[in-house]
Amino acid sequence: MESIGLNLLNTVTVICLIAVSISILLLLYRVVKGPTNPDRAVALDTIGVNLMALAGLLAIHLVTTKLNDVILLIGILLFIGTIALAKFLEKGVIIDRNHH
Repeated sequence: MESIGLNLLNTVTVICLIAVSISILLLLYRVVKGPTNPDRAVALDTIGVNLMALAGLLAIHLVTTKLNDVILLIGILLFIGTIALAKFLEKGVIIDRNHH
């Protein structure tokens, strides 16, 4: 019984890894061909979320907790990158230099 559960978990994990990888490839196409810059920004943000999912699925498949730090790091960098990209799209600059 236990072997059936492990086989099912491995099979589902591999299927999910393939699906998320295909999703990342399609999002890369949207980043390159996106009609507008906000579309590209959303695609980049979604690629980051998919990378977090990929690392989580890989941790499940490898039966390890060592990738949890990687997932948190990707999340932090993704948040900072999204804020910077949104500010750039809104104002045209990331760092405001107001000289008085």
